[in-house]
Amino acid sequence: MKAKRVVIKIGSSSLQHPETGKIDFLKIERLVRELCDLRNCGMDVCLVSSGAIAVGRLFMGMTGRPKTIARKQACAAVGQARLMMTYQKLFAEYHQTAGQVLLTKNTMFDLVSRKNAQNTFEELFRLGVVPIVNENDTISTYEMQFGDNDTLSAIVASLVSADLLILLSDIDGLYTDDPNANPDARLIRDVQEIHEGLYHMAKQSTGSDVGTGGMATKLAAAKIATKSGADMIIANGKDMRIIHKIFEGNYTGTLFHANYDEDFYISDYIEETF
Repeated sequence: MKAKRVVIKIGSSSLQHPETGKIDFLKIERLVRELCDLRNCGMDVCLVSSGAIAVGRLFMGMTGRPKTIARKQACAAVGQARLMMTYQKLFAEYHQTAGQVLLTKNTMFDLVSRKNAQNTFEELFRLGVVPIVNENDTISTYEMQFGDNDTLSAIVASLVSADLLILLSDIDGLYTDDPNANPDARLIRDVQEIHEGLYHMAKQSTGSDVGTGGMATKLAAAKIATKSGADMIIANGKDMRIIHKIFEGNYTGTLFHANYDEDFYISDYIEETF
């Protein structure tokens, strides 16, 4: 797998210990090390990171998921700051600089906002900075509604004209059925075109208490990414070494091939789909 510019999305459940829900610092450190190695190979790297709400709720001692939008947004305000503090410290240890970019749904619908976002990303890449992107949960509920930043990561991949989008999740890829319930479920390793039959295979739940993104949102992300000209891979974020294995061509996952469509408009698709 070759790419000059890659967007990598990490889900909430991949950032935390399943037993306690607290931050898995070893896993985040391995993630950062992999991304820094990609930077050293000459790639532009962008990280879309979920987890702000989950980190915030645990730091403030909440045992369950917050119920109200205001409580979720308050958790995000606390959690986002703590996540960025962790990321910046770890990236600095590998002589890389990380910068925060918070987006809202309006970014894609407003031409001026979209162009401003593109200009910011391009300048960050020119400066050698790794953008760390999240939905601006303190003023928007987009990530809460559309699934653990899956759709947002595809939008970012389109904005920055990425060659590749990698979704690191808690599952190996797209299966013919739920592998947790059906032992005969088969992993689909290669998707040339997204068709209606794939949506019937998608499940709405990851079985996770922290993540909100099911396979349906990942297929929506795949449509955005591939029609914008990027390949997309779904892989398991349990072991962060999967990242360099992807570029070595030795990985388990589902590859969605780029299928650029000049008549595809993300804003129209989001309005129609969601």
